[in-house]
Amino acid sequence: MKAFRLDELEAERAANDGAYMQFLRERNMSAGLYALDAGELDPQKPHQQDEVYFVVSGRASITVGLETTQVARGSVIYVPAGVAHKFHHITEDLRVLVVFSPPES
Repeated sequence: MKAFRLDELEAERAANDGAYMQFLRERNMSAGLYALDAGELDPQKPHQQDEVYFVVSGRASITVGLETTQVARGSVIYVPAGVAHKFHHITEDLRVLVVFSPPES
């Protein structure tokens, strides 16, 4: 078993000065923590993997393909592989758990 605490993962991510930190990689999936501060721009490009976002904290909008919705703590978003997507209008610091399947390259 592998167990993680989000507060410890966030502290490690912040200490490494990166917006994204992968903390788990297995044969069929990987998981990481993604952070964007209020007002920041999301530099993402489409991924080759399906992904699921779980919003841990913060508020923003996300556009996936041609659809846009608002997200906040507790939101879950599925993004199919190859589809353009970005968080935007980030009004509160955003912390998102990301799961890729298969694992992110």
